[in-house]
Amino acid sequence: MDGLLELKIQRRSRTLRLVPGYANVRHTRSTLPHRSVILAAVWVLALHGAAEAYIGPGAGFAALGSFLVVFAAMVSGALALVTWPIRYLIRMIRGRRAHRRSRVRRFVVLGLDGMSPELTDKYLAEGKLPNLARLAAQGCYQRLGTTLPPLSPVAWSTFQTGSNPGKHNIFDFLTCDRQTYRPKLSSVSIGEARRSLRLGKYRIPIGKPEIRLLRRGKPFWRVLGEHGIFSSVIRVPITFPPEKFHGVSLSAMCVPDLRGSQGTFSFYTTRSIDGADEQIGGEQLALKRDGDAIRGELIGPTNPIHNDKTVMTCPFTVRLNGRRGQAELSVNGARHTLREGQYTEWAQVAFRAGLGVKVRGICQFLLLRTEPEFEMYVTPIQIDPAKPAMPIAHPAVYATYLAKNQGLYATLGLAEDTWALNAGVLNDHTFLHQCIQADQERERMFFDALDKVRRGLCVCVFDGMDRIQHTFWRYIDPQHPARPEPGDGRCPDAIDELYARADELVGKTLARCDDENTVLMIISDHGYNSFRYGIDLNRWLEEQGYLTLKDGTRGRKYLANVDWSQTRAYAIGLAGIYLNIRGREAQGIVEPGDEANRLRDELIEKLNGLTHPATGKPAVRRAYNALKVYRGPYKADGPDVIVGYDRGYRVSWEAAVGQVTDKVFHPNTRAWSGDHCIDPALVPGVLFCNRRIEAEQPRLMDIGPTVLAMFGVDVPKHMDGRALPVSDAGSPKEQAEQSSSN
Repeated sequence: MDGLLELKIQRRSRTLRLVPGYANVRHTRSTLPHRSVILAAVWVLALHGAAEAYIGPGAGFAALGSFLVVFAAMVSGALALVTWPIRYLIRMIRGRRAHRRSRVRRFVVLGLDGMSPELTDKYLAEGKLPNLARLAAQGCYQRLGTTLPPLSPVAWSTFQTGSNPGKHNIFDFLTCDRQTYRPKLSSVSIGEARRSLRLGKYRIPIGKPEIRLLRRGKPFWRVLGEHGIFSSVIRVPITFPPEKFHGVSLSAMCVPDLRGSQGTFSFYTTRSIDGADEQIGGEQLALKRDGDAIRGELIGPTNPIHNDKTVMTCPFTVRLNGRRGQAELSVNGARHTLREGQYTEWAQVAFRAGLGVKVRGICQFLLLRTEPEFEMYVTPIQIDPAKPAMPIAHPAVYATYLAKNQGLYATLGLAEDTWALNAGVLNDHTFLHQCIQADQERERMFFDALDKVRRGLCVCVFDGMDRIQHTFWRYIDPQHPARPEPGDGRCPDAIDELYARADELVGKTLARCDDENTVLMIISDHGYNSFRYGIDLNRWLEEQGYLTLKDGTRGRKYLANVDWSQTRAYAIGLAGIYLNIRGREAQGIVEPGDEANRLRDELIEKLNGLTHPATGKPAVRRAYNALKVYRGPYKADGPDVIVGYDRGYRVSWEAAVGQVTDKVFHPNTRAWSGDHCIDPALVPGVLFCNRRIEAEQPRLMDIGPTVLAMFGVDVPKHMDGRALPVSDAGSPKEQAEQSSSN
């Protein structure tokens, strides 16, 4: 019965049982569309925001739903109900065959995004990570080779597929549109429904929108599913939109907010706002006070069914009750008490499009102050997991199951609002709250899966470690330009406490995996280092004569002022440099073949000698020719030259969005002070396992093949990874005794 999926469609409610033991999830009739309602949710591809997908929120999406989509879903559900006995029988036969060859009953992978081996070594030596120390003694602890470049979407795509970027097609958070030279998200392609029906002022989309996952290759849990083995996959990056497989999943990185961006916060205030106050990654909205009442509107998505595509809003009222630091918020028919410095619980909000259509979301409110001026922060408005406007899970109702089981939770791919911290809207404490809350929500999901899935694969990735190290590295690097003055730091121990919480999580996980038939791996996709200086690659290319600006103007984003008739190379995104190749780029001038090859080699030679004049230290450890280091059908789709920066350096904020400045090196004074966009040799990940692994230089791409082999499934030939030799030792106690005797 492992992995049995039953869908019962009743007249007034629906019941879903996911796997044995999962609580039934009941949806009242109100969760289904009324007769006159057409389900529609909009995300428009806003390239302004797309360029800051990871260096800051704002990447836009467009997705339109219609009645036909709902109808197709209902037909699909009915077909699933009719055919499930046959499918279950096939899976049962395959599962029994696979489990006869299996060396393990359950395999658990706990991902700690960005866990640094250097810091792990330090804390282990200081005795601050007792559970990880016990795991290392019981099994193993090693460095884990990462990817080139060591960026989260690249690394986790390699983890999923067991292959290099030349085969899975993800090289960066961003990729370049070769026709417009503008950045776009590398992992997802979104398009509107091709046809629509006009009814007066309304425009009703007909047919399904295009929502395509651009990551290629097959995740190893799909291979497991083909052999009847069930998987639970929670918040692994680059799983949006969710794919069908034998199991359950909840998407992570690149899930948009309700407005279609990668996270647009709102800052409301009664003080006057001028242009200089504009917040990067968010927006400031002016409010007026009327006695003790302050009224405003939440900004929602573009109206999906209105011809003029007006922006939908949701009104709210704040009443000041005369108590300093406290107020009462009314929104969407509910009341919430606001207390200065404290977030509300997740609040459900609805935006009315007309014709009975509502687009639903969730957000949290944070009162910043009431006097002398009122100020309030609102998180990005996210997809409501209880009533998702678009699929963020597989099966789609799994998101609702989690919401019914544990309450509302963040659904945004990058839920921790780093840009609000960079902009000074959030302080250290209020930002840390978001990081810790997101990990706590994920912990409940993960432990629920461990309790329910007794046979098969469980994977869950926690990214609080990544976000906190990005933003608090300034406290542990004495040479960082953004290091707070002594006494100014409000959270100087944030990273120490982060690793302590991670160790507690490992301890709780060990308690749930304390049997000889479960293999537990703790992994990170990369390590961490300081980000002291940014390098404007486009300014460097200009100085070297490879890039030319129109009339010498600079400072415009997205390469808008580049003279393409005289430009041979350009940079955008976090990974490297593109050549302006004739026939590939819209205005290419570099001939493919020998000329392009010579130019790649020339750029690499010059970059390998780049030093920082102010410090005299190397800024680039090694530059790579993408055509030589990648293998596979997509190796030419990424940057032509990948830059492996040295410690302390990274691509500048400006270069990442195609903005050419007046100098090559920029001190990084933002809260975002740590990074991993450097040479992969400098930021390996970690690998802990409750069994011994005798392997030299294990790599992230080896984890999937190892899981397959442990379940007795042949590793597909297209995978670049290899199965690691995992010990067949007995119980955890016996392994620990054997390890100590050695």
